[in-house]
Amino acid sequence: MNDMTINRRTMLMAASSSLLAGLMPQFALAQASDPARMNIIAFPEPPTLFIGLDQNGSTQTVAGKMYESLLTFDFDFTPRPSLAESWEISDDKLTYTFKLVKNAKWHDGKPFTAEDVVFTTKEFLTEVHPRARAIFSNCETIEALDEHTVRFVLKKPFAPFLMGFEMSTAPMIPAHLYRGTDFRANPNNNNPIGTGPFKLAEWKRGSFIRLVKNPDYHGEGEPHLEEIIFPILPDASARAVAIEQGQVQQGQFFDVEMFDVQRLASLPHIQLITKGYEFYAPVARIEFNTRVEPFNDKRFRQAICYALDKQMFTDTIFFGLGKPAVSPFSYRTRFYDDKVKTYEYDIEKAKALLDEMGLKPDASGVRTRVTFLRLPWGETWSRFAEMVKQSLALIGIEVEIEASDPASWTQRYANWDFQMTSSYPYQFGDPALGVSRFFVSSNIRKGVAYSNCTGYSNPEVDALFEKGASATSDEERQAAYSEVQKILTEDVPMAWLVEVELPTLLDKKYEDVVVSAIGVNESYRKARKAS
Repeated sequence: MNDMTINRRTMLMAASSSLLAGLMPQFALAQASDPARMNIIAFPEPPTLFIGLDQNGSTQTVAGKMYESLLTFDFDFTPRPSLAESWEISDDKLTYTFKLVKNAKWHDGKPFTAEDVVFTTKEFLTEVHPRARAIFSNCETIEALDEHTVRFVLKKPFAPFLMGFEMSTAPMIPAHLYRGTDFRANPNNNNPIGTGPFKLAEWKRGSFIRLVKNPDYHGEGEPHLEEIIFPILPDASARAVAIEQGQVQQGQFFDVEMFDVQRLASLPHIQLITKGYEFYAPVARIEFNTRVEPFNDKRFRQAICYALDKQMFTDTIFFGLGKPAVSPFSYRTRFYDDKVKTYEYDIEKAKALLDEMGLKPDASGVRTRVTFLRLPWGETWSRFAEMVKQSLALIGIEVEIEASDPASWTQRYANWDFQMTSSYPYQFGDPALGVSRFFVSSNIRKGVAYSNCTGYSNPEVDALFEKGASATSDEERQAAYSEVQKILTEDVPMAWLVEVELPTLLDKKYEDVVVSAIGVNESYRKARKAS
């Protein structure tokens, strides 16, 4: 390492220390001598902390400490108690009965009851949450049998129904604050009220979010931490230095630029954890707006797929933390099948498809011009967009990159105001939960992010996803999902590029942090200073 590099890092460390001290003058940062506090990077700053309306990544990481669902899940997707202490499933797989914990309270002191579960799943989520809507629309009845017992009766079997009770899919919402209101305009959206082990104490926008221990939490002796602080650090170098210096104890997802992950993981006080992302299994991809020309032509979409070198994206953008993708299904998601049409890097095939469409290059070599709405989740996605632009230029497609912030990206994406954009949404362990929502015609809902925003519609795909969700045997489900993967890899309403292996960088002084398949988005009821 030369003197210039050393001086630059020294300057960054000094700048980072000053920045963090300036962000949080009211209280000291969590240090080795303070076992009751933990600092966790929040990047980008969440547009809201109300998980009921927004499921962006940074929202989940913070809100997951305040909101809970009925269940949580082991790394192998085995369900475990959360707000439900037990549950029973009828032999015909149609009736699910949950016994709720009896001592849970909302953060405003009101008791959590079965009526909250009924309201959340029957009224709230079906209106505002596309993924949850797809799950709970399967219910014939949802009713409270008593204050602490809820029964769901399905119209027909829905194999992954239990997996729908994960925090971001079915966060419990207080009926006494939301019933009979405009859910999207309710003033409580700015003052999150959950049942989780932590509650909001302060949010200084642009600086930090501070959560404090919920003294009335239903978990006996939990949580162990008194406070969790989420500093907002827009600069990638500052985030890396904060971890390096021990000023923050955790970074996750894309908080740290991929090229810096291994360096930080080699530090003596840091451990690299890749467990805890099983529920998410993200596939980095490009979504095409199939309503607009030339994206409404399958040949154009296939040409783009041939023009993108997946191995180069894996190595150059994600620095080996992942592998090339071949399907909209992650290999970590149930019923994945790799016996599908693949798109090996082939510039000549891409050009031939464009020629077949009649898109001939002009005098400057340009066949057509398109726009790419850049994902605002850090430098990784800026480089991703630039590589897309450079790659498509080789086949005569000129790309204009459009910048955005988290709020504007979400709004434009939800309202179909894009031609191409990148994303890496979660798969939630089962295609009926995390994959079908992007492809079935019934989930084309303008204004709702993370629904079928591409506008892709294929009745055969709709039928196969329905069959896969309702089949009662794994063999039947696999057959349906294998067929749907073959069709989607032919139609390519998206270009799936990299199966991302997400990193968590955690200070070794803490333990029981990553304890489930939702990892850093978990409640942290068990997180503590290592003994």
